[in-house]
Amino acid sequence: MRGMAGRGASEQPQRAEPAAAVAPLLPDDDPAAGVLDLLGDPSAREVHLTSRPESASTARRLALSVIRVWGLAPHADTVELLVSELVGNAVRHTGARTFGLRMQRRRGWIRIEVRDPSRALPCLLPVRDLDVSGRGLFLVDTLSDRWGVDLQPRGKTTWFELRIAER
Repeated sequence: MRGMAGRGASEQPQRAEPAAAVAPLLPDDDPAAGVLDLLGDPSAREVHLTSRPESASTARRLALSVIRVWGLAPHADTVELLVSELVGNAVRHTGARTFGLRMQRRRGWIRIEVRDPSRALPCLLPVRDLDVSGRGLFLVDTLSDRWGVDLQPRGKTTWFELRIAER
């Protein structure tokens, strides 16, 4: 389907279970372990965040922590930017109270999903040099290997995938 179109640091998002699967992989003083343990691990279970502009920062921290756990630091900048864009769209355009962040890794790929309760599809708009907004999906389209939108019975999941080299 390529081309188809929060809370701040003090938040306490809903989470179903601790990030116990991640903790043994990181030293006790590693900040990634703390963020995942405090807020939830989006690679283990969807993490729900309040739909506020400040939540983009929280979503970025969670995604970067998982990327670090996975040992995929070369992809950190791209993941950080694209998570910001998907979260920004969910916050700005859906009117939702919350959104969900989920990350998956499979052989040769990582997938990051942002789920919201709106069934309105995002639009990939043409971008001109002087545009000051509307570049989000253009960046997702340009920097990801694949992206799309999956409609759900209640809402949608907007996702992107990046190809990764396996060791």
